[in-house]
Amino acid sequence: MTTKLHYGKFGGNVAYHGFQSFKENEVTPEECHSIGVETAKQMWGAEYEIVVTTHLDKNHHLHNHFVVNSVSFRTGRKFENHISDHYKLREISDAICKERDKSVLENAPFYGGEKKAYWIHKQGKKTHRDMLKEDIEICLTVATSWDEFRRVLATMGYEVDYRRFTIKAKDWEGGIRVASLGYTVEGIEKRFNETYYSGHHLVDWNNFFYARRRYFPLESVRKKLEFSIDHGKRPEVIYVDTLFLLIILVFQLLKEIADAMLLTPEMRHAAKDIKQYVADYHFLTDNQIHTTDDLTATIEETQLKIAELEEKRSKADNKKRRATNFKDKERYKALRKEITKEITPLRNKLKQAEEILDKSPHLYELLQKEHQLEINKIRKIERSR
Repeated sequence: MTTKLHYGKFGGNVAYHGFQSFKENEVTPEECHSIGVETAKQMWGAEYEIVVTTHLDKNHHLHNHFVVNSVSFRTGRKFENHISDHYKLREISDAICKERDKSVLENAPFYGGEKKAYWIHKQGKKTHRDMLKEDIEICLTVATSWDEFRRVLATMGYEVDYRRFTIKAKDWEGGIRVASLGYTVEGIEKRFNETYYSGHHLVDWNNFFYARRRYFPLESVRKKLEFSIDHGKRPEVIYVDTLFLLIILVFQLLKEIADAMLLTPEMRHAAKDIKQYVADYHFLTDNQIHTTDDLTATIEETQLKIAELEEKRSKADNKKRRATNFKDKERYKALRKEITKEITPLRNKLKQAEEILDKSPHLYELLQKEHQLEINKIRKIERSR
């Protein structure tokens, strides 16, 4: 924190975490820690401060954890954590282990799967494959034939290509092979039979079959708010307060109006986060934040306040250490606690503001896609009259 204070860089990640594991019973605790320290020095030691800890898990496997400061003590440059850094860390670790006659994993998959999906999951988000698999499972609770399978998926915004046996949403670049999600033709037909004989589909079918439904919630809310989806003169400026209000009202309509429908899987899955969107909207209105520029200004202002308070707290710490009597020590200790009480809500405010700034462009893009599909559908209905 002293390094961050010195360079005035408090935003983003506080630190980065890496780890280094070893084959069971191949290293002593001392060897494990020594390899960890050497790895950290070669990887980051010239630029960044690192904490190396050596642990023993429940299965008695020794391993190291690295916690790396996100700001360089030498230049103040932020560590960017590229994928190339992960590969470099592995190369350094393997080289040191081989020098000491320890085992390494040769040619092991680095991410344990598809790289893009790995990073999406790390952010707590879902890939197109995740969304599609969840929706297929919902579909199989009501569909009892291939025709019903296609129609239910169509109401969810998907197109089925039986020749290639792929499924895609209208705005996706390519289809996803159903087999790659773990489904076979025989397995799906078995599920059709199970659904048919369960009888549940007779109750649930109408909840999914929206082929003739013509209520489009986003366009309805947009008109009521007199808000243009493509409103920004500059693409980086987004009216975030109205954006979150729009999303909340759309999701509320889905619960209130039986004929309301969403056309993109991404929007339907975003509806699960409505509680967080409500909290974000209240945050924006409470702090009188309207645009992304306002949000950026709030972040910078909050960072500055935190930096000032941390400097004040650091001085209180120094005075406490230098105090020669118990009374003065207690006075500076109490002062430090009071300053910390002021910092905590500011940190929470900063975290929420940064998260909103990070998610806003993605939500704005979702709304644009959803609205374009709604407009296309409305025009198609009007032409058919």
